[in-house]
Amino acid sequence: MIRLLALLILFAAPLRAEEVVAGLSQTRIAITASFSGSDILVFGAVKRDTPAPEGPLQVIITLQGPPLAVTVRRKDKVAGIWVNTDAVGVSSSPSFYAIAATAPLREVLTETEDLRHAVSIPRAIRAVGSGLEDAGVFTDALIRIRTEEGSYTLDETGVELAEETLFRTRFEMPANLTEGAYRTRILLTRGGTVVDSHETMIDVRKVGLERWLFALSREQPLIYGLLSLVLAVVAGWSASALFRYIRS
Repeated sequence: MIRLLALLILFAAPLRAEEVVAGLSQTRIAITASFSGSDILVFGAVKRDTPAPEGPLQVIITLQGPPLAVTVRRKDKVAGIWVNTDAVGVSSSPSFYAIAATAPLREVLTETEDLRHAVSIPRAIRAVGSGLEDAGVFTDALIRIRTEEGSYTLDETGVELAEETLFRTRFEMPANLTEGAYRTRILLTRGGTVVDSHETMIDVRKVGLERWLFALSREQPLIYGLLSLVLAVVAGWSASALFRYIRS
């Protein structure tokens, strides 16, 4: 009976005309003292059991870092002094977000699909209701700042697609990565509609001395502070002794 039910479910499930088969050049990044960034190659193919549907195939690939909660503040000049006035809380904003596609997003993804899958940079950011009429200005400012820093990127011709089957792109990740899980998404679209998607994760972790210091600062902040103070005193005393020795 169980086997019969399993067969019924299998045959009742709709078959996808196109399916993503993908891989990454690496699934783990170690942050060390000499870490200066990393390159991630995303590659794959489109698996088909039937002839390709009509219409051009498009590919969108995103790489998203761990989400962070931030507060965006506006400075205004009051009585000749710049002070913080209004503020908007952003409950979830990717610490890093890169998008690559085979064509401009507005041509390969409809607004409805963008809203459903949260692909574009504005859709990937969730702001907390603030009651301000111009709350969107704060989100735009956050996107502008992180784009200038290189944390948010958009390359609308960054995906190479060959014979509507093989695809690849490369992401450059900066040195100031936030530790955590980075999600890679691959979406296939036709006529602006997502026909299949695939997700995989990249683990970014501090290792060695950096990992130990990071854990110490979070788990034992008092000991970390005392250790920093001792190191600062020793470094200052050593520099002073060396300077006296050189002068003598």
